[in-house]
Amino acid sequence: MALTTPSLSSFLSSYRLNPLLISRYGRRSRNPYRNSIRCKPRFFTVAAMDSVGFTSPLTEKSFDFTSEERIYNWWDSQGYFKPNDDSDGEPFVISMPPPNVTGSLHMGHAMFVTLEDIMVRYHRMKGRPTLWLPGTDHAGIATQLVVEKMLASQGIKRADLSREEFTSRVWEWKEKYGGTITNQIKRLGASCDWTREHFTLDDQLSRSVVEAFVRLHEKGLIYQGSYMVNWSPSLQTAVSDLEVEYSEEPGFLYHIKYRVAGGSKSDFLTIATTRPETLFGDVAIAVHPEDDRYSKYIGRQAIVPMTFGRFVPIIADRYVDKEFGTGVLKISPGHDHNDYFLARKLGLPILIVMNKDGTLNEVAGLYNGMDRFDARKKLWSELEETNLAVKKEPYTLRVPRSQRGGEIIEPLVSKQWFVTMEPLAEKALRAVEEKQITILPERFEKIYNHWLSNIKDWCISRQLWWGHRIPVWYVEGKDCEEDYIVARSQEEALVKAREKYGRDVEIYQDPDVLDTWFSSALWPFSTLGWPDVSAEDYKKFYSTTVLETGHDILFFWVARMVMMGIEFTGKVPFSYIYLHGLIRDSQGRKMSKSLGNVIDPLDTIREFGTDALRFSIALGTAGQDLNLSVERLTSNKGFTNKLWNAGKFVLSNLPSQSDASAWDNILDLKFDSEDSVCGLPLPECWVVSKLHLLIDSVTSSYEKFFFGDVGRETYDFFWGDFADWYIEASKARLYKSEGNISAPVAQAVLLYVFENILKMLHPFMPFVTEELWQALPHRKQALVVSPWPETSLPRNENSIRRFENLQALTRAIRNARAEYSVEPAKRISASIIGSDDVLQYMSKEKEVLALLSRLDLQNVHFIGDAKQSVHLVAGEGLEAYLPLADMVDISDEVQRLTKRLSKMQSEYDALSARLSSPKFVEKAPEEVVRGVREKVAEAEEKISLTKNRLSLLNSTTLITSE
Repeated sequence: MALTTPSLSSFLSSYRLNPLLISRYGRRSRNPYRNSIRCKPRFFTVAAMDSVGFTSPLTEKSFDFTSEERIYNWWDSQGYFKPNDDSDGEPFVISMPPPNVTGSLHMGHAMFVTLEDIMVRYHRMKGRPTLWLPGTDHAGIATQLVVEKMLASQGIKRADLSREEFTSRVWEWKEKYGGTITNQIKRLGASCDWTREHFTLDDQLSRSVVEAFVRLHEKGLIYQGSYMVNWSPSLQTAVSDLEVEYSEEPGFLYHIKYRVAGGSKSDFLTIATTRPETLFGDVAIAVHPEDDRYSKYIGRQAIVPMTFGRFVPIIADRYVDKEFGTGVLKISPGHDHNDYFLARKLGLPILIVMNKDGTLNEVAGLYNGMDRFDARKKLWSELEETNLAVKKEPYTLRVPRSQRGGEIIEPLVSKQWFVTMEPLAEKALRAVEEKQITILPERFEKIYNHWLSNIKDWCISRQLWWGHRIPVWYVEGKDCEEDYIVARSQEEALVKAREKYGRDVEIYQDPDVLDTWFSSALWPFSTLGWPDVSAEDYKKFYSTTVLETGHDILFFWVARMVMMGIEFTGKVPFSYIYLHGLIRDSQGRKMSKSLGNVIDPLDTIREFGTDALRFSIALGTAGQDLNLSVERLTSNKGFTNKLWNAGKFVLSNLPSQSDASAWDNILDLKFDSEDSVCGLPLPECWVVSKLHLLIDSVTSSYEKFFFGDVGRETYDFFWGDFADWYIEASKARLYKSEGNISAPVAQAVLLYVFENILKMLHPFMPFVTEELWQALPHRKQALVVSPWPETSLPRNENSIRRFENLQALTRAIRNARAEYSVEPAKRISASIIGSDDVLQYMSKEKEVLALLSRLDLQNVHFIGDAKQSVHLVAGEGLEAYLPLADMVDISDEVQRLTKRLSKMQSEYDALSARLSSPKFVEKAPEEVVRGVREKVAEAEEKISLTKNRLSLLNSTTLITSE
């Protein structure tokens, strides 16, 4: 396997590109006078891993994104993603949020894969036994929908097949298409242990699900009953409260007369409803007890329209808002959540008028068998004909739709299985309160607590064919609600049935399956072998360390895992919950096909590379949404190239591997003691000290989950310190004649700093860093498993201050050159003045200063004549004089500025004349007058500066302060 690198022209063209378009550190000024890279190529063969051929980046123009899959497959084949069994450290374990088996990669996947892989790669390099356990979810509703649509395209309905035939078709589909999302996740660089991959319908996980159901039932926490649920008419199943999305849509508010039984024509109550078809299920009419408009009707009865005279009581209850609508509430407890709870409180009957397919039943009389929406139209028409319709007015509806199928959900009373949640929630609340679990960011703790404190019982049954069959069996001929058997298998159920009902008993299994989230709630421990608590993986890796996922499934999944983990294992399932936000477009909008702003991760990878995508995503903050743009991706692709080209420079300036003596000199240099660091020349001491500070800071940020800070700090050092300054300074050592004694020190420092940069960036940008690492000589192991840099290494604060002084002087000289339009290639003289201490260390770096500032090395003096010179103050105790004659032709400059001053004066006079005109000031718009005044002030400032410049040019000494 061959790894590759960038060309010289690519290096130069990308040198100024700043990949952090938006950084809290702001844009760095780049050196417009940087030397072109005059690398002295030393072509050598890199002896990388024996099992694969990595080639030197010197042979390639830029990092080849197509090599990413090759690198990934090599990592996987070498077993690098498996936990290191030789390590005795505390394991670091993450259970991957299992994506739906129907899924295709989107930016949400890219977010969780990137963040989790960053954690995993970091802790793997820290030497901890690291396990990232992957898998996919069977996604009951979503998968059944996909397969039903596929069958429909073949002219087949689910009802045409038996349950066994249908599930067999689903398994066929899963085997053919189910691996798509897994392969796409691999393209993102996910360093999971794929040998431990699970699917929620695996035998092991299915055994865990059955065990969990049986244990909860034995404790009395699972029960069966008829209650109000969210019903999907097309799928014919209940759906979770959390899987219902409400959207504001245009509709109507229908005002209908309910006549008072025994009253005159003027005795009626007007109700307002958005769903008139539910009136067939009315069991009462309610008003507020203190509403004087209706007090005379309390205790009487109302006639439900279109029911051939069915009466319902008119009752009073403070639940009714007398200020809303007409102040009259129809109570239809079989078809409205609020009405259902009110009816149960008041002891009212439950009347159901709708079939499970969304048609009306026999209770609706002549409307029996009609679709709910067709019935609504016909009913309103007939209400108008009978003068019971008051009015129909436009109204914005809050419509409940299925998150999966998108259809309108119907509140319906249905017999289902439920889990009693309150005792489970209490333990989950206590776990966070007692800091057994830390939620990041902390603000989500309040949301978590609020939901668990107000939790409802969980409807866990689904009327589907794809999923975990509920482990309940019924006895033929017996009441299903009274006589049922919960067992771990059909054989066990039959044994129990025979013990109770005799050998001739016949049993059949409940047709429902469990909510997909039920099996997902067991994920952190079922994937490790539970209920077999003696399983090696369970003993070694449970509890897991971190649960990382989107904050939008805090209730769907995270809270349920906490409750189930504590209930079944006695331990919290993870110590940290890290919640990420959504990825939005550049304008902060949610990505959607309708807006046409969806960014496809796979297309992004092909165009910009995986590393650029990961780096862009990782710069966000926990829990906050991230705006992603093509511009940001383009810039971070430039960062990848910048890193590549820095590697090219380092490699180009290392000795040949055949030069054993030169390599002995380099490898003998260590930077782990105070003497070894303090004994370095100033630029080398500065960059090594800055590196050691960075290692400490970055390591701390990794431990605190501040990944955005890691990315920004490392980028800032690499680009702003290493590439912009040290690489340039090192040329003063490297480009001397052969045999100079400073070259090995510079080579050793370049190699040392660059390899540590690669280590710190590897969790973010694994592919380009591994390719570069393999190109560096004397690599004994892959970067993915190389040790993390040591912390608390020595640094010299004094050298940092001194080099910052040199940087300030360099910037001052560069700015002066730019101000006087000195040609970049032109070398000028300089006289440096300062204290003895400053001159002593500055003079030692005369060659570096000359190189960075484009000075004539032979005419750089540390004392000298200051006449006719530009005076620069770089800092306290450090000044420089640049002979003006070296930079410009004084007479030509005077002539140019004189012409410029004349033009500026004319523009100023014209603007002043406008302001002197009362007619203009009084009649022109205020913003126009204000704009002219601002231009006048700006012109005055420019004229003053130009006059000063002319005056100084004509004087003997030009003085400017930097």
